[in-house]
Amino acid sequence: QVQLVESGGGLVQPGGSLRLSCAASGDIYNFYSMGWYRQTPGEQRELVALVTGGGTTNYADSVKGRFTISRDSAKITASLQMNSLKPDDTAIYICNVITTTFETYWGQGTHVTVSS
Repeated sequence: QVQLVESGGGLVQPGGSLRLSCAASGDIYNFYSMGWYRQTPGEQRELVALVTGGGTTNYADSVKGRFTISRDSAKITASLQMNSLKPDDTAIYICNVITTTFETYWGQGTHVTVSS
């Protein structure tokens, strides 16, 4: 089993920044990909950003140039630096990991609210 612990959500004004972190523990020593998804009420969960074990990154068009995902493979963590936040970024952000054996795990989610 793999556990994901997320941190860093909160309330921020438009234009502000937040940094989310996700740490994986348990039966995991490497990963195929780690990423962040977000979800709002009534909407489907959408990919925000992911990073592969090899360091390749992928971003939703809506966050390109504002968000940066990074990884620490030794610690099995992924962080999401979110800058120039907009009210539309308000959502529950959920960490995801896909292991090298293609098992998928989800975190509990952390709330991000962008409001003045």
